[in-house]
Amino acid sequence: MEKDEFSEALGIGPESDMGVHHREKNSFRGISTRKKLRFLTASAVNQDFFDEICELDQLEELRLEWPVTAETIEGLARLKNLKKLRLDSPRNITDFTPLTRMPRLTHLDIENAKHLYDLRWIRPLKDRLVKLNLDGSINTTQKLESLDPLDGFAFEELWLVTTTVKDKDLSPLITCRNLKKLRCAKSVSTFEGFMALADARPDIACDWFSPEHWPGRKWRR
Repeated sequence: MEKDEFSEALGIGPESDMGVHHREKNSFRGISTRKKLRFLTASAVNQDFFDEICELDQLEELRLEWPVTAETIEGLARLKNLKKLRLDSPRNITDFTPLTRMPRLTHLDIENAKHLYDLRWIRPLKDRLVKLNLDGSINTTQKLESLDPLDGFAFEELWLVTTTVKDKDLSPLITCRNLKKLRCAKSVSTFEGFMALADARPDIACDWFSPEHWPGRKWRR
């Protein structure tokens, strides 16, 4: 049997449907030949590594872990089978619109995105997402301008951990009729904002709807 020239450096066999690779210099070379991959976790992803990953058109789940140094994610639009995507610290990405051209995407997890402030680009995903995470990191707060672009989204879970929202307005989530779980930082809104959402949508599970998290505040519910 002829030895595959990339196997030793990649640590992913030619017939593998699952793989994990942390880039060391050019150790990722040849990953585009792993055409049977459906699940991939990759870290230290620069642009060349990213571009090779985007040739894996059978991928269903892709986790790009810290740090993502690629400057464009345009190639993701070629991954027509991708259902779940995680981007950890995509510090150079300024255009997230390629994510809206992924027809099967249902789970989107973006952590510590330096240029993710205005969410208007996300509207085309309104009826596709089941779960959306827009989180900060342990040491960095994710800053968002407003949740207004999420009005009417079909997702069931929304995570805004270590996140702040400039306008503090949770009212757009009232019209997210499938939303069952909101996990977020207290800084996302105000006491009044959380209470207004709790009154309108008591079916949503959120820690900040409970009185023990607001000592000294007048509880009206």
